[in-house]
Amino acid sequence: MVKYLIDVNLPYYFSLWNSEEFIHQKDINDQSSDEEIWHYAKSNNLTIITKDVDFSNKILLHNPPPKVIHIRFGNMKMNEFFATMNKLWNDTLEINHTHKLVNVFVDRVEGIN
Repeated sequence: MVKYLIDVNLPYYFSLWNSEEFIHQKDINDQSSDEEIWHYAKSNNLTIITKDVDFSNKILLHNPPPKVIHIRFGNMKMNEFFATMNKLWNDTLEINHTHKLVNVFVDRVEGIN
């Protein structure tokens, strides 16, 4: 039932990601390289959720799986991060159904095919 792989650079404890649909990289191997993460997500048909631009660049040259949700806002306090993600999360998931890359900005969500 796992659908999403949360990259190690994102919060481990986050209510939006607290279900069987999500697995955190820390639960697999927090020392995995980007290439290992990519192959794991691909072989398990997962969407990678990350702040790492390398995954965004890679998906532009490939077809899913995996898909990528790229959180594209800089460092902020955790409560701001949680509030922003809560506000944009439904749109993010909706766009993820039809696009290979979803860019999440502070004020909007954009999909790229």
